[in-house]
Amino acid sequence: MRRRPSSLVLRRQAINGLALGLASFATLLGLIALTWILATIIVNGATALGPQLFTRDTPPPGSMGGLRNALVGSAIMTGLGVLLGTPIGVLAGTHLAEFGRASRFAETIRFINDILLSAPSIVTGLFVYQIVVQPSGHFSGLAGVLALALVLLPVVVRSTDETLRLVPISLREAALALGAPHWRMVLRVLYPAARTGMLTGVLLGIARISGETAPLLFTALNNQYFSFDPAQPMANMPVVIFQFALSPYAAWHALAWAGALLMTLFVLLLSVAARRLLRTGSA
Repeated sequence: MRRRPSSLVLRRQAINGLALGLASFATLLGLIALTWILATIIVNGATALGPQLFTRDTPPPGSMGGLRNALVGSAIMTGLGVLLGTPIGVLAGTHLAEFGRASRFAETIRFINDILLSAPSIVTGLFVYQIVVQPSGHFSGLAGVLALALVLLPVVVRSTDETLRLVPISLREAALALGAPHWRMVLRVLYPAARTGMLTGVLLGIARISGETAPLLFTALNNQYFSFDPAQPMANMPVVIFQFALSPYAAWHALAWAGALLMTLFVLLLSVAARRLLRTGSA
């Protein structure tokens, strides 16, 4: 004879079903919102795509044009920001993982890095504005590079620290037992073993800084003309999208949607590349 479930079991099953239903409903709402956003960007941005988008500069009010200067300016500032922030972040993460594992100083640095990681990027923009833009008397691409590097830095520090601490201690002991100095063990053993996770962190950092608008509003601002000079204000995609979206001109609205679509595709490609690297490293 089968025993009927007790009231406690029925109550737990009901709570479990309710929690599962609420979680599924929240997931569905998130997917609907995400699909709606992506569909809006694709529908509105695809209409403005064309060769002129990559061959012509941002136009004056009321006329047609492209985003060439903004694309080049963003590529320059993002590239220089990565070149500036990545080595510092890797070295800082290496120090935390290898030379200050359990020290109070290392824990303090990790705490500060976590604060910077979650801090609004506009704070970084205001900081660079205060120490670079205001003393120099003008906006510049170099100030934008510094702001992007500071936004990238905590991402690289965190990913490097966590990835190196995941490397088995036996690899360190084997290299040191063979007489290798600590610095050579880090270069020849730890970095190759952790390169997938470290590179993934850099890619995620690039995906983050490529769409940052607030730091560039206070540092690089914008430039309607094509320029390779980082000492002067430089055009960039986030600020151009922001300014064109707020304008009353239909042509600028179309370019803003096209720029948003290009930025979305760029971040999507970087995210896919990071996931493939993680999957390859764990296989």
